[in-house]
Amino acid sequence: MLNVNLANQKAVVTMSSIEISELVSSRHDNVKVAIERLAKREIIRLPAMQDSEIINNLGLKSKVQHYVFSGEQGKRDSIIVVAQLSPEFTARLVDRWQELEKQLEDKKVLPSNYIEALEHLLASEKEKITIAAERDHAIETKAWIGNKREATAMATASAAVRERNKLAEILGESKKRATILAIERLTGKKYSWRPLKKWCLENNTEPHLVHDERFGTVKSWPAEAWLSAYRIDLSRLL
Repeated sequence: MLNVNLANQKAVVTMSSIEISELVSSRHDNVKVAIERLAKREIIRLPAMQDSEIINNLGLKSKVQHYVFSGEQGKRDSIIVVAQLSPEFTARLVDRWQELEKQLEDKKVLPSNYIEALEHLLASEKEKITIAAERDHAIETKAWIGNKREATAMATASAAVRERNKLAEILGESKKRATILAIERLTGKKYSWRPLKKWCLENNTEPHLVHDERFGTVKSWPAEAWLSAYRIDLSRLL
């Protein structure tokens, strides 16, 4: 049996104990007893009980109570019941379940009225909007991450360029002038400041003051002064 719940548009495959009794050619009351016995032993789950009208042998309508199996649990339990009653009919029951499940796949459940159709359409549109919003958010997040990475890379590159320029400036400065302490460390010799000072006075040039950890500041003399006074070429020495 294929039941359709129009409230949530969900189709459910079910099989009643009456249908099982017809498939296995057994009395319905015997099928019900078998179901209750297996449920009591906790081998199966006791299915829901429903009332239905049937036409008896006298052609009269009568009410009968029957069990209804549904879903994967019901499918499993009904197979166990048939295996207990008539094992030779188990394959027939399995075929019947497959037939009902195929009907469920092939059947398209449509809204039963205009309001349900609108509700179904609204739910579908909301789902589309949610998916689109999630997609847009993912795109924005990806773009933000990309921009942040690019900005970080550019900042890193800029810092590297600044550091390189600073080193180049220091190196260039060291080849233009040098302190007496620096030259003494490089050559292992002692030098006087007087010849350097004399050259600066003659050429109207002032030495630079640079930081020194021991003395605070010391004078850095021009490369020309070193070359003239001591024949030291800073471009080759440094």
